[in-house]
Amino acid sequence: MTQRQERLFVLEASGGGRLFSVNPDGSDKTVLVTGCRVPDGVAVDTAAGHIYWTNMGVPSENDGSIERVDLDGGNRTTIVPSGVTHTPKQLHFEATDQKLYWGDREGMRVMRCDLDGSNVETLVQTGQGEDDARDETRWCVGVAVDPVGEHLYWTQKGPSDAGRGRLLTAGIDLPAGESPADRSDIEVLFEGLPEPIDLELDLVERMLYWTDRGDPPRGNTVNRSPLNPPDAQRTPEILVTHLMEGIGIALDPAGGHMYVTDLAGSVYAAGLDGSDRKEILVAQGNLTGIARAVLPTGARVR
Repeated sequence: MTQRQERLFVLEASGGGRLFSVNPDGSDKTVLVTGCRVPDGVAVDTAAGHIYWTNMGVPSENDGSIERVDLDGGNRTTIVPSGVTHTPKQLHFEATDQKLYWGDREGMRVMRCDLDGSNVETLVQTGQGEDDARDETRWCVGVAVDPVGEHLYWTQKGPSDAGRGRLLTAGIDLPAGESPADRSDIEVLFEGLPEPIDLELDLVERMLYWTDRGDPPRGNTVNRSPLNPPDAQRTPEILVTHLMEGIGIALDPAGGHMYVTDLAGSVYAAGLDGSDRKEILVAQGNLTGIARAVLPTGARVR
């Protein structure tokens, strides 16, 4: 394939762990990588020609990692080695500062690093040690960054179907003299959510989108809210319902589309308001992260 093209990049946690790409209509499925250790979050840097993903590994073993390949699946490289991050989940590539951001579930952290895996930093620390790690309200999962507003957003999902999930925000950088565990600029945007997972931002319309895999009617949904909602509007707008354990979300703001994955193995396409929902892939294994990218002219997917 040699012409400029839009592709979706999807992770399958089952089947030995795979990264594959498809067209936005679900056609031309191409497996790029196999043998991933429970992959969860994926991000694409088209300018450099790289795809990044997180490997959860075995949560009890503190052996998570982050890997990278070229757009065609070649030159597979581990950039954040096993154990530097505990259980890395959803992943965000920020082109402005050339960083990767991710949630570390049992590590109870929001983290970032340079694109080569150097300069690993902890930005938020919600707990320490095994006792705290058993408290699922401390688990950080989804992450997104607003470089214009200089804010970081993340989810803390809470126990399964417990209605104790939260969505929080803070500055991208630590306030001077503070630590990740005691920073004073953290704000809770939403609490009492079923089980929020992945986050995406529409920076033009200043909207925040997220998946929630908790119990219906508010769970197994896609939701959105203004980035800075007035107190009177702090009720999420539910856009999509009846997902089967919804996980990943990717936006195409210019085209007016969203793409969503669930653990039952479906990839959904819909309008940004949730309209015209359709399944573009079904029965694909346990799907987790998804990313959308417009590939440069001449880029190849195997």
